[in-house]
Amino acid sequence: MTDFTLPELGENITSGDVLRVLVNAGDTLAKDQPVLELETDKATIEVPSSVAGQVKDVKVKAGDKVKVGQAILSVEENGAGRSEASEAPRREQAQSKPAARPAEQASNDAVGANTAEKVPSDGGLEQHVEGAKRATAGDKSGVVEQPPVARPFEGRERRSGDRADRGADHLRQGYGGPPKPSAQAESPVPQEGNKVVDINRGARASAEPPAPATPAEAPAPAAPSVRRMARELGIDIDEVRGTGPAGRISVEDVKAHAKQLVSGAPRGGAAVPARGEPLPDFSRWGEIERQPMRAVRRKTAEHLSAAWTTIPHVTQHDLADITALEELRKRFAKQAEAAGGNLTVTAIAVKVVAAALKVFPQFNASVDLAAEEIIYKKYVHIGVAVDTDRGLLVPVIRDADKKNIVQIAAELAQLSEKARSRKLTLEEMQGGTFSISNLGGIGGTAFTPIVNLPEVAILGISRARMEPVYKKGDAGGGDFVPRLMLPLSLSYDHRLIDGADGIHFLRWVADALEQPFLLALQG
Repeated sequence: MTDFTLPELGENITSGDVLRVLVNAGDTLAKDQPVLELETDKATIEVPSSVAGQVKDVKVKAGDKVKVGQAILSVEENGAGRSEASEAPRREQAQSKPAARPAEQASNDAVGANTAEKVPSDGGLEQHVEGAKRATAGDKSGVVEQPPVARPFEGRERRSGDRADRGADHLRQGYGGPPKPSAQAESPVPQEGNKVVDINRGARASAEPPAPATPAEAPAPAAPSVRRMARELGIDIDEVRGTGPAGRISVEDVKAHAKQLVSGAPRGGAAVPARGEPLPDFSRWGEIERQPMRAVRRKTAEHLSAAWTTIPHVTQHDLADITALEELRKRFAKQAEAAGGNLTVTAIAVKVVAAALKVFPQFNASVDLAAEEIIYKKYVHIGVAVDTDRGLLVPVIRDADKKNIVQIAAELAQLSEKARSRKLTLEEMQGGTFSISNLGGIGGTAFTPIVNLPEVAILGISRARMEPVYKKGDAGGGDFVPRLMLPLSLSYDHRLIDGADGIHFLRWVADALEQPFLLALQG
């Protein structure tokens, strides 16, 4: 009998929500046959089987949240006789193992099977180090680093392992002498850099009822030496943003994180837990209904919270007179339809913005505070926000500066359809350098779009409307004439872009929409 487990789903993707189970117990399973429809933070995917045989047991159901490495199915593979024969040496090996050690001895093991090491601390408090639990959650380093018992006052961390508890209070202790005989005795408060750490916090917490056990999340990928440095600095390794492959954390990442904590600077790019003040019991005032947050909506909430907290946003607004552009759009709409797209204002705006990014390269960049560098991208990939029944998705049109408007219109139509039909891949939503959000099809006069981190700017488009605009006559007089005006809203990262840069960029876009010839002349 073989357990088929959830395989790796992609970079930085560790879990997903089960939408449908595509096999049942008793079914004959072929290799590479889809067994599960899974919704991740980015897209909906079908998970193929890596084994063939008969399904004996299905361990998950629709609505479950599963993690990479979790058992999905029990399968009796083809050629079960051979697998049975292979079990015989294992049974003989198991029978030849020495008898289990006494429970007391096992509990003192440095790395027990999910057992907690008890270490003396101030006032006789038992402080638990859950190193073994963290190892079983899938530490990529493959090594468990346990603080030696001979140094009981070396910095320790206490965490529940639940994702929701990341960023919560941790019990930390600095180096010190033996514990005082009485918990009521006054004890000094050690200093961690500019932070004050209350070593008696754990004693107060021990009087509270323990929180219910929750499944542990895989720890942050870091080598034992990196974890040791983080512990000695009093830093939660799970809060450090890794810059290595697959988010791996280095010594330099820990140092940069410590520097930001001391200086009070925001942790650029770090996810901000979507936690707030405890909610009241709404059922006291009437009937309610609770629904689980979908994976895409949950990831969107976390990402936008991080962007809003990290980036100092500024939004500038302007109006573009698109009366002439609208006439051209209607005249050449059939050419775009013949290519499989629609000649929309969004498609035209993608081309205009792609040209503007060549003139204003600081809008096609990212800020790396840890390295104190600005990253300028030599490519132009424009993300376009698409509203779906699962939330907001942002497919990316690559090399938009190298494509004409008809090509962009056709590609935009294809990506939008894939987003709404849940066929958009992760690759098609990555690598954007600038984003556009058009709400004009719904309404509104202006809004404040949130910058899509790690980008530094986003253009919002609202509904065009006819307005009276004063026009001067050739003879010196003037009159009000009806013009179709398009509201534009530009949000940008004020760490890199100043107000003058912002209005210059926005005015360039507006001028290009008002006078399409400028796109060929300057773009």
